[in-house]
Amino acid sequence: MTANLPDVDRLLQVLLWISVCIAFLAVCALIVERTAFALLAARRRHLEHRYAPVVARAMAGDDAAARALAAGRARHRLMVAALLITPLIDDRDPHRIARTRSLIEGMALVPVAQSYLRSWRWSRRALALRVFGLLQIRDQTPALVAALDDPNPDVRAAALDALTDIGDPAALQALVVRLHDSSLHRGRRLGALTAFGPDIDRFLLELADVDPSNRLNYARALRLCGSDRARPALCEWVHDTRADVRAASFEALAHVGLDDRSAALAIEGLNDQEPTARAMAAHALHGWTSSGDAAARLAEHLDDVWIVAVRAAQSLQTMGPQGLAMLQAHASRPDLAGLLARQMLWEAAPLC
Repeated sequence: MTANLPDVDRLLQVLLWISVCIAFLAVCALIVERTAFALLAARRRHLEHRYAPVVARAMAGDDAAARALAAGRARHRLMVAALLITPLIDDRDPHRIARTRSLIEGMALVPVAQSYLRSWRWSRRALALRVFGLLQIRDQTPALVAALDDPNPDVRAAALDALTDIGDPAALQALVVRLHDSSLHRGRRLGALTAFGPDIDRFLLELADVDPSNRLNYARALRLCGSDRARPALCEWVHDTRADVRAASFEALAHVGLDDRSAALAIEGLNDQEPTARAMAAHALHGWTSSGDAAARLAEHLDDVWIVAVRAAQSLQTMGPQGLAMLQAHASRPDLAGLLARQMLWEAAPLC
């Protein structure tokens, strides 16, 4: 066994030298990487310093500067595009957008962005979508809609942001269908809808007229961004044969606000056979005191199934003296109605 010791020593020496070499190569690789990043950053700063004045003149309307950008080296164009597009994140002036779009098209960068949409790298797909959105290139709306089904969540988010920037009515139906798609960011979904401005409910109602099979989605969308313009249609939809449509329509009326006709329909809806529709009818009566016997009718449902009883109690709490009187009349009961009445009165006490 003693005879094998020299072999073991040589093996240990070899392993030591291998470890030293690996450590040396790792240090060299780190130095090379840091040096490469530093050189790339320096080169980028040099190019930005070189092109920034040309970009500024081109944005100001200098045609000679625009031609210089279009004739620039192909490998510099993506960096120049970043100089042009990045300011659009904070400055959404229509004239700036139009000028930037014209310069980007002159540099033949739109086909590059289109090719990025087919890239296996999600970062490139997301970049292309943001470029189309910031430049408001409506020809690319179908591609943006298709990207809502991308397997990568960041790409789906970029598609929603781009559709928000573009505000193309052609994408509205696709956005409505995906309104409750949990794979898409909720805030971005709502932002994409509200980007259509005050006429959003008009667009939704026009679509609902030609697409009644998807009325549920339109009612849900109006619950988020409808106005009193939608009230007549919602009053018709509360008679839909589908319980979920009736419930969503009552919920949308709660957002839009009631008038005498819609309040009467909500009171009538308290007799709906489906609990979800009854619950949303009770919710729609939130704060209503102008006409009808809403308070008395809501009080009858304090011992209904839980989702209806809670909505009825919450609405009674907001109906002033009439609602509070109904709650007080039921507060002594030992059942669910009494429990809810006492809870609502306790919550309302600091307000009285």
